[in-house]
Amino acid sequence: MITTGLPRMTARVLTCLCTTDSGSLTAAELVQRLQVSPASISKAIGELEQHELIRRERDPRRRRDRYVIDPDVWYRAWLVSARQNATMADLARDGAEILDSATPAGARLRDMSQFFEHVSQNLVQAAEQWRQDFMSRRTTDR
Repeated sequence: MITTGLPRMTARVLTCLCTTDSGSLTAAELVQRLQVSPASISKAIGELEQHELIRRERDPRRRRDRYVIDPDVWYRAWLVSARQNATMADLARDGAEILDSATPAGARLRDMSQFFEHVSQNLVQAAEQWRQDFMSRRTTDR
């Protein structure tokens, strides 16, 4: 996971959550399993939440938060990526308008905008198709 660009501790926390049978752990459990400081866990959790790779659930019995990997995690993460690409498309489109797309720099930004718009739309379509297929399999498997 580190080779995908995740910081080392963030990758360790995500791996720990993915490989536990319950798919959820508290911060204290992560500290114990990974033998790191609570601050390290807190920072990694913040990054994972920002990318919507985990969600937080309140454990009412223990009054602690549990960090959860659920079946929709990859779908949500994919949509975050699609939104980031759409933002890049918007920024490049604005730059192309400012610089005038008839100029070389403006044309590059226009092309960049079109590329990221295309990628964003395809990411959303792929995620929606996967979700439909996944939900269909889940209802069939029951």
